[in-house]
Amino acid sequence: MYALSDNSVSQNWFFKYRIYHLPFWFLYHYLWWVVTLGNPLKVLQSMTVLPYALKYSFYVIFQAMAVYFNLYFLMPRYLEKNRFAVYISYLLFTIVIATLCIVGGYYFSAYASGQTIYNLFGESACFNTFFSNALPSTVASMTLAMSIKLTKNWIQTRQRQQLLETEKLETELKFLRNQFNPHFLFNTINSIFFLIHKNPDMASDSLAKFSELLRYQLYECNDQQIPLGKEISYLQNFIELQKLRQSGNMEVTVDLDSTYTDHLAIAPFIVMTFVENAFKHVSRHSDRANWIRIQLILDGSCLTLFVANSLAAEQGNEVVKYGGIGLQNVQRRLDLLYAGQYSLTIQHDTTSFNVALRLNLAEMSQAIRLQVAY
Repeated sequence: MYALSDNSVSQNWFFKYRIYHLPFWFLYHYLWWVVTLGNPLKVLQSMTVLPYALKYSFYVIFQAMAVYFNLYFLMPRYLEKNRFAVYISYLLFTIVIATLCIVGGYYFSAYASGQTIYNLFGESACFNTFFSNALPSTVASMTLAMSIKLTKNWIQTRQRQQLLETEKLETELKFLRNQFNPHFLFNTINSIFFLIHKNPDMASDSLAKFSELLRYQLYECNDQQIPLGKEISYLQNFIELQKLRQSGNMEVTVDLDSTYTDHLAIAPFIVMTFVENAFKHVSRHSDRANWIRIQLILDGSCLTLFVANSLAAEQGNEVVKYGGIGLQNVQRRLDLLYAGQYSLTIQHDTTSFNVALRLNLAEMSQAIRLQVAY
């Protein structure tokens, strides 16, 4: 079995330990209090001597919790999905809650030391003073963390875009080289030529499909994202032309969801790769049936593709290694284009080759916005 596991990543991991972040938090709060109090030595003493160290620990713990909650929960769930009003509401609520928890640290420090608030923090100590100290520090830590995170994401996005451009060029060249070869062109043209005398109407229809297929490959698939309807239309034309070239003992079963799909976007040739691979490596038995089964299901924005074909016993590993533009190539494109948004399982034995792909697609309008941003 050759299997590629689900690449989706849960966002609940923000509670994992970040040991290497501890020096950052200690340094950040030390510098903050140095700026606030203006005395580095006094700040260092208050950070290491009880009961002031308790108050300081409340700053570190609750600001860190607020920051990670924002970075690994609020931002992926709301900000990255353009739900700005909800995100800002939850962000403000998180800041207020973290600030109140930090204010509680002042009172807890006094309680733990057996002193009064005024003896420990001075005559001006009160809730408003504590809140006015904690709020700017919390806002600053949230802003700094978001800036670092967004900058890191921007750098990764640029790097990812460069990889996508390289991968896209390589994919297009390999795909065109695979499709526009004399074997494919001549066999398809010859099949249409023989149909002209046998069934002129079918020949005319096949020629139209062939023309649409060439036009799509040359002109209409240059964007990073295209309407899903175009990819399905191309897929249908490709399958129909491939049927013309198959022998009489080839059974091709196709079930494509024909619901309205132009509102969803997909990267060109993602789906096509597995179908092309099935036709290229299907068995050629003369004494028993050969078969290909293709099913495409659309449930909301989730696309599910099943492709299976019969194999000859000696084909086995060659299908995985040499299939179409390369299954490894498709895996790289999926990782770049749909990281965390797909699952791919590939299985084969001596008689069959099976592919199951589940892909979460974006709305066409959103894909265009991302493309323009790149």
